[in-house]
Amino acid sequence: MDRAELSITVHRTADEVVLRLAGEIDMLTAAQLSSTVNEVLGDPPPRIVLDLGGVTFCDSQGLGTLVVLSRKASHSQSLLVLTQVGDFLLRVLDITGLRSALMIRNNQSLP
Repeated sequence: MDRAELSITVHRTADEVVLRLAGEIDMLTAAQLSSTVNEVLGDPPPRIVLDLGGVTFCDSQGLGTLVVLSRKASHSQSLLVLTQVGDFLLRVLDITGLRSALMIRNNQSLP
């Protein structure tokens, strides 16, 4: 079995930090995502954007991590926004009832 991989590219501007994710968000990679977002929250921008366009899989650990990171960002006076969320992930968020716990902006300009 191949080990799940997640690559994260960070791009910082004056008012936001964009994290472009590619690969899988699961029990093996969720800590990597948490660590990267926690580093960004060390000097919190007004907005953190997680671009999920390259995400191919997300398990329950990944879903929980997204919710926890959204709350952490909020506590740091930052807004965590998910963009380019795939149909598969939108369905999972709907089924689990977590969609309302996350800010999702697909194909729209950000607030």
